[in-house]
Amino acid sequence: MLTSTVKYTGELRSEATHLQSGTVIITDAPKDNHGKGEAFSPTDLVATALASCMISIMGIVSNKEGHTPTNGTLAEVTKVMYAEPRRIGEIHVTLTFPKNSYSDKERKIYENAAHTCPVAKSLHPDIKQVINFIWP
Repeated sequence: MLTSTVKYTGELRSEATHLQSGTVIITDAPKDNHGKGEAFSPTDLVATALASCMISIMGIVSNKEGHTPTNGTLAEVTKVMYAEPRRIGEIHVTLTFPKNSYSDKERKIYENAAHTCPVAKSLHPDIKQVINFIWP
């Protein structure tokens, strides 16, 4: 079953459609690579997908195990590009949790869930993943 379609619309812009929901994401080449930078670049989406996956998996763990909820957790993402060849070299994610009473055990469980989410495990090992957890 197809997941999505991507159509090149010109001027280094693409339109991706998620087939199940109909959601559309526009991507632009970044300014530092001949683009306008008016939307997420494809590499921005990769970095952002890592954070989104981490937050989603922690939510699944919370719901499944009945742990303190992670609703309101904020992820801040920084993508670092390397040259020759041009590629994502590092992804920095800072996860700031809401003011809840997380036990030490829950913190360890959530941190493990984040580090082992499917996107984290799918990224090439040469991409440095720098993950910081900010607990209340």
